[in-house]
Amino acid sequence: MLTTLLRDRSRPSELLSAAVVLAVLALAFLLGQRASPLWLGLLLAAVGGLLLLARPALGLFALVLAALLLPVEIGTGTEVRLNPVTLLIPAVAALWLLDQMRRGRIRVVASAANRPLLLFLAAGLLSLLVGRATWDSTVPVSNSFLLVQLAQWAIFAFSALAFWLTANLIPDEKSLWRLTALFLLVGGGVALVRLVPGLGGWVGQFTTIAFVRASFWVLLAGLAGGQLLWNDRLSTGWRLFLAGALLASLVYAFVQQQEAASNWVGLAAVGGVLVWLRFPRLRGPIVALFLILAAIGVIFPTVYNFAGGDEEWFESGGSRLALIGRVIDVTLRNPVTGLGPAAYRPYANMTPLVYEHIFWVDPRISSHNNYVDLFAHGGLLGLLLFFWFAAEIARLGARLRQRYPAGLAAAYVNGVLAVGAGSLVIMLLADWILPFVYNIGFPGFQASVLVWLFLGGFVSLERVFHENV
Repeated sequence: MLTTLLRDRSRPSELLSAAVVLAVLALAFLLGQRASPLWLGLLLAAVGGLLLLARPALGLFALVLAALLLPVEIGTGTEVRLNPVTLLIPAVAALWLLDQMRRGRIRVVASAANRPLLLFLAAGLLSLLVGRATWDSTVPVSNSFLLVQLAQWAIFAFSALAFWLTANLIPDEKSLWRLTALFLLVGGGVALVRLVPGLGGWVGQFTTIAFVRASFWVLLAGLAGGQLLWNDRLSTGWRLFLAGALLASLVYAFVQQQEAASNWVGLAAVGGVLVWLRFPRLRGPIVALFLILAAIGVIFPTVYNFAGGDEEWFESGGSRLALIGRVIDVTLRNPVTGLGPAAYRPYANMTPLVYEHIFWVDPRISSHNNYVDLFAHGGLLGLLLFFWFAAEIARLGARLRQRYPAGLAAAYVNGVLAVGAGSLVIMLLADWILPFVYNIGFPGFQASVLVWLFLGGFVSLERVFHENV
């Protein structure tokens, strides 16, 4: 009978259920014999793995929770420290692949965005190989530097995997809403709790560094704003909650963290795109008002003073230009394919950096600009491929706006378009979307990966539309 069951491919759920039960019993027996936190962790990991093998889409929900609520760091023996998200992404991808093989087929949802993203990853590997082959022997590096470079490329690869996982694992609009609702409930809920005096520090013990990263606030504002402006089926409770989450975002960006320009610049970009998309009749008056205020000299001084004025420019703005200049200068050694992932720091640190009266003997340089970083990591080739990918996402979003004029899907599409625009803006101010391993790195990746995760929803919605036509 067992042989017959194994040969019967029409009963995969029974096989998985039996496997889960047997595995849990076996691990429970082992845990009883050798009880310890390690064995308990192994038991939970094994059960979770079996659940994800049965339903890989649950991995996306686990990724959101891990990115926001698991403040755990894992040492690697190098300057790079990992976290649960960096382990979950390849694990979920592997389980999804196993599930495809179990079903007797491997199918990847087609999208115009796939080609530039694949080529971007390939260009990163090419840059690594060329950079290693042409390395200047006078530039010292540690014995583990290759691992650091691979970690930098892994940030690119895991971001792409997050995009593809949502594209392939979300089967319908309802599932996409559930994933969005989970992020809004957890992210928005924590954002609201942080406003309560005395609770900010307490809640920080149970949340990750994602809540102090600009990419998280851009995503929260975009998704919440999109739902409020386009989803006419939202209940009153949801509307009040999302309005509160938006208020928390504004307070954090414009009041509590006013000195961190990335937050309020990103939220301003998101808000501007949402208004532009939702109220087309206001576009003309908005442009006219902007031009008038710019002409009479109101906009620039107001924004400059709000950002901190001359003092902030000296401490941050001007010094960033000096850092950017150094990174571009060393990258011109090979502008086509760049120096390789994470390779610009050893080159840029070779000579002291001077800015005004400040003299850095050992500068530990980061450009604090994602586009400059991408140029250094992968040269003009990598940078152009990234722009190609961004253009394909914008085109896909424009098509989806025509196909979904109202409702839940319209709210998602317009909200994520605003998130994408805000992300491109804050990339000018730091490595928020593809973190530099030496700067924002894997801790900040816990926030940036969520942007990639929800961008993948565009591909899922496109597939759903074609299936329903």
